[in-house]
Amino acid sequence: MRNPISDRVVGIKPSGIRKFFDVVSEMPDAISLGVGEPDFDTPWHIRDEGIYSLEKGRTFYTSNSGLMELRKEICNYLHRKYDLTYNAKDQVLITVGGSEGIDMALRSMINPGDEVIIPQPSYVSYEPCAILANATPVIINLKAENDFRLTAEELKAAITDKTKVLIMPFPNNPTGAVMEKKDLIEIAKVVIENDIYVLSDEIYSELTYTEEGHVSIASLEGMAERTIVINGFSKAFAMTGWRLGYACGPKEIIAQMTKIHQFAIMCAPTTSQYAAIEALKNGDDDVREMVEAYNQRRRYLLHVFKEMNLPCFEPFGAFYIFPCIKEFGMSSDEFATRFLREKKVAVVPGTAFGDSGEGFLRISYAYSIDDLKEAIGRLKEFIDRLRAEKAE
Repeated sequence: MRNPISDRVVGIKPSGIRKFFDVVSEMPDAISLGVGEPDFDTPWHIRDEGIYSLEKGRTFYTSNSGLMELRKEICNYLHRKYDLTYNAKDQVLITVGGSEGIDMALRSMINPGDEVIIPQPSYVSYEPCAILANATPVIINLKAENDFRLTAEELKAAITDKTKVLIMPFPNNPTGAVMEKKDLIEIAKVVIENDIYVLSDEIYSELTYTEEGHVSIASLEGMAERTIVINGFSKAFAMTGWRLGYACGPKEIIAQMTKIHQFAIMCAPTTSQYAAIEALKNGDDDVREMVEAYNQRRRYLLHVFKEMNLPCFEPFGAFYIFPCIKEFGMSSDEFATRFLREKKVAVVPGTAFGDSGEGFLRISYAYSIDDLKEAIGRLKEFIDRLRAEKAE
């Protein structure tokens, strides 16, 4: 019988995040700090709008691009928040989460043999999506001494005559690293000089803890016409299960993305779209409260890691922290596996996000402060034991 499976798909490794999530789901007394999902419920007024849309029978397809009212609200939101200007008619596409936007953008821009530059550690979907789009992934290993930021020098060294797209994964999952405006200006110069495009994943844009706040590379001179911005509602508005995102960019790219979306998906969930309109119109206070809570947890973890003498650079974005565990002489996978087995706490090995994550762990603080305190207490006991074993 002929092999029914695609060699390309077989060659893609499963998500390293899900491996630990699946194990901990079978351990009822375990604590998981592994999943990047807000512990907050979707705010009530947003849920109410979704319920109301169902009560009013708004259960039909929307246009392929999404509700025009939602697209207009996205344009208003991005303009007031990040100084981005888009035409709701042909520069915005509503997607099924940000992940669909990443996949469609790459498939719309890539020809076989094109290279996609991917800074790592970073979100697990970028490299597989590039491979599925027939691209050749080119990995830049970000460095802890640079606070896991991408430098212009690193980008220049990775560019060839086959480079088509640079993925900008900031604020970053798993490290929490951000790119400040001064950093982005230098990256933009290299991008423009080499005539390449940018896929900027800004799903954590609201969750930025610097005084400057989030800056989109698309807001810089000469960058709007060569950047696809991916964003959504999962993280900032605690709407993971609603599966709603969006892509904004040059109309010729958005048109091709819409074509793929048309054939593969048809449209994003209608109920979610109505709820998202309410989120953008009246959700600023909700986001502000959640960000304050995340920032409190972030500061708590930085404090206790310092007390534990566990090296960790300060993350200024997302809701992850990326401590270094190299002193213990174990791989990240070995450390995480043993920690889960002995202390029943799940964290994600840094290598789930690329080889440069070796020697680090991703710990999510999208959990209650009580869960964090219990889990970190167990981590301290575990580390004290490892240090005692090492000293013997």
